[in-house]
Amino acid sequence: MNFNFPLLKPLRMLLFPFSLLYWVAIFLRNKLYDWKVLKSASFNIPIVCVGNIAAGGTGKSPMVEWLLRQFGKELKMATLSRGYKRKTSGYALANAETTALEIGDEPMQFHLKFPHVSVAVGEERVVAVPLLLHDRPETELIVLDDAFQHRAIKAGLNIVLTDYSNLYSRDWYLPTGDLRDEKRSAERADIIVVTKCPANLSEQQAKEIEKELEPAPRQELFFASISYGSPYQLVSRQERKLEANMEVLLVTGIANPKPLKRLLSEKVASYEQMVFSDHHIFTIDDIKEIERRFSQLGGNKKIILTTEKDAVRLMKFQQDLAAWSLYVLPIEMVFLFNKMDRFKSIIGTFSRQFSASA
Repeated sequence: MNFNFPLLKPLRMLLFPFSLLYWVAIFLRNKLYDWKVLKSASFNIPIVCVGNIAAGGTGKSPMVEWLLRQFGKELKMATLSRGYKRKTSGYALANAETTALEIGDEPMQFHLKFPHVSVAVGEERVVAVPLLLHDRPETELIVLDDAFQHRAIKAGLNIVLTDYSNLYSRDWYLPTGDLRDEKRSAERADIIVVTKCPANLSEQQAKEIEKELEPAPRQELFFASISYGSPYQLVSRQERKLEANMEVLLVTGIANPKPLKRLLSEKVASYEQMVFSDHHIFTIDDIKEIERRFSQLGGNKKIILTTEKDAVRLMKFQQDLAAWSLYVLPIEMVFLFNKMDRFKSIIGTFSRQFSASA
C-alpha cells in the first residue's frame, strides 16, 4: 500500500475501520449496478469516459487535453465535467464571459486552450448530457471527465488511469489509502493507462507492471509520461526557459506536485514551494503572501512558477500580476514505446463504428 504524505501515515492507519466501511459501501453500490437495480443510462452518441480508481492526481486533465488535441479538429467535440469547487451549481455551458469560479478550474483550462470545443459542467451528468446535446446538437463525441466511478452513464469507451508511483493494485481504500472505487472496477475499463511514468521506463519494468495489473485479454494497457513545455508569463504569455542558475518559487494547488518538483530538482539551482489545497481558490491575501515569499528569494534570476490548473484560478488577479515574473508551466501526456498511434486508432475506430451503427 502507498500511504501518501509520511506525516499523515499514522493518522490514516488509525482510520482503517472507516476504510472497511467505505469499501462495504462502494461494494454494495457496484453490486446494485451489476444487478441492474441501479440503472445506467446510454446515449446515442459516442462517449469516452476518462477516470480513475484512486482519488486525484492521476493525470486526467492531460489525458482529456490529449484527446481534444488529437480529435478536436476532425470531430465536433464536447467535454463534460463535474466542475469541482465552482461557485455555481447545476448545468452550465462555457461561453466567452465564463470564469473558473463558474465552471471550475479544469473545465476553464479546457475552454481556454480549446475554444472550438464545447465545455460543459454538471454534477448530475446523466441530466447534463441531454442539455449539452440540446445546446450543441452538432456534437459528434463527448469526453466525460472523471466519471468512471459514478456509473450513472454507460460510456461507450472507458479509459482508466493509474499513477506509476501509486498503482491501484498497491493501494487501499479511503481514508487509509486513496482508492475511491473497488480495484475490481478496473475490469470495466477498455483501456488502462499507467501515467506519470519515467520517460526512460524499460520494457522489462512495463512487463512487470502488466503482470501486476493483470489486464483482461480484451483490455489494452498503455504507459505514458509527462512532457513539460516552455514556461510562459501568465498574462503576456511570453516564454522563458528554466535555467540552471535560476531560483524558483513554486506555487501549487494540485493533488500531486511530485513530478513537477522532480523536474525543478533537475533543472534549476533551487526552489521553494508554497502548497495550497487541491483546487484552492486564491485570495488577495494569498497574492500578498506569494509576493512576500518571492521577495525573500535570493539570486538575480528568480521566477514564480505555477501550473496551468492554478493559472486559471489566478487570472482574476491578472491586472496585479501582469508585471510579475509569474510563469505557467504547460504539460502534455506522451505515450511510451511508440504506442501513440495505437491509442489514437482505438479512439478513432470506436467513434467511427459507433457513428456507423447509430
